[in-house]
Amino acid sequence: MIIEVLKSKIHRVKVTQAELNYVGSITIDEDLMDAANIIANEKVQIVNNNNGARFETYVIRGERGTGTICLNGATARLAQVGDIVIIMSYGYMEREEAKVYEPILVFPDTDNKLIK
Repeated sequence: MIIEVLKSKIHRVKVTQAELNYVGSITIDEDLMDAANIIANEKVQIVNNNNGARFETYVIRGERGTGTICLNGATARLAQVGDIVIIMSYGYMEREEAKVYEPILVFPDTDNKLIK
């Protein structure tokens, strides 16, 4: 049996931009993407800690080292600049593999930068 499990999570990052007039997606600083093993165009789920919104979209690579977390298109209606969000990606695995898999958890600082 194949099941869907948490692959990685970027925990508590601050929304830095919201661009309504865009095709759609979330732009994420490439440093954060690398740390969380998330790639461009990957589907992610986002949870807004400020208003409880939960939604899915795909990832666009943001400029490395900027701390950018930008909601684009319709998702811009689901958060405001300054809101705290959690970004999660999932993967499919055999049940036995999933039992021992450890997801990648990234805990950035308050400026969305990796803690060294």
